[in-house]
Amino acid sequence: MKSSKIILIACALFLSLGAQAAPDVVRLGNLKFAHYGAVSYMKEIASKYNLVIEERVFAKGLDILPATIAGEIDIAASALDAAVAGRANGVPIYVVAGFAKGGARIVGRPDLNIKSVADLRGKKVGVARGGAQELLLAAELSKNNLTWSDQPGKDVQIFFMPFADLNQALMQKNIDAMCQSEPQSSQAINKGYGVEVVKPYDTPIGEPVRVLVMTEKMYNEKRDVAERVLKLFVEATRTFQENPKLAEKYVREQMFKNQISHEDYQDAMSNASFTYDVSLEHVQVTADLMKKYGVGKLAIVPAAKDWVRLDLLDKAKKEMKIK
Repeated sequence: MKSSKIILIACALFLSLGAQAAPDVVRLGNLKFAHYGAVSYMKEIASKYNLVIEERVFAKGLDILPATIAGEIDIAASALDAAVAGRANGVPIYVVAGFAKGGARIVGRPDLNIKSVADLRGKKVGVARGGAQELLLAAELSKNNLTWSDQPGKDVQIFFMPFADLNQALMQKNIDAMCQSEPQSSQAINKGYGVEVVKPYDTPIGEPVRVLVMTEKMYNEKRDVAERVLKLFVEATRTFQENPKLAEKYVREQMFKNQISHEDYQDAMSNASFTYDVSLEHVQVTADLMKKYGVGKLAIVPAAKDWVRLDLLDKAKKEMKIK
């Protein structure tokens, strides 16, 4: 009788431990850029936090929003512009961290002798719609008193196309310049069909911060999972900051399947950095300038204080002794 009771207790304990051990699945939307590498790396060490990260790579940030609305994505790496546009259109997301700074460049054709943004007058400039590059380009053109449109008749004609098509368009001389992300802008320069015009960080936006967003549902209803996700994010980011050789190996071999060189990666990351942080002020300035320049066609400007939630990040950093 006594032994039967012990067996029953042992079975109950085993089942309890088994139930606790089942990892939580978190669905991640990501993009294929060098400075998105730490977010991608989360899936490699997720088991430490009893998580499984299912990564889905999208062509551009705006494509993640419909998947989020459909309940197919829990967290996403996003240009802040895309996140603002999503929030303005009712997508139930919170900004919970920043994950990268910089990572953009305006690149021109070598044969056109484009030395400055002012030299873009009369030129065709390619950019992806809805990413940080679109807003950075608008801010630079405005600063230089240039008008722009995707139709002829303005100082600069904008050609909207996917990130993956911009380099090809520049190489084939279908456009005269592009505002492109990394490492693609570095590749254009290293392969000789592009030259740097400017790193577009001298406007009120400064260096753009890419953000980690989380659905309101996960933040509000799965608090324990959300907390572990942020700890995982902080560890992945710290690992890439402290071990740049590992970061390069992972980005080049796992994300890009050796399609970018050591030089491409080094040049790309000389123009970008991994981070944890984003401020309410940066989110608000970005949203305000999007409205001003017509980027994202915002009907309303979402107030940063209503949808930036940095408490999970602060808690994770404190527990991991990161200032």
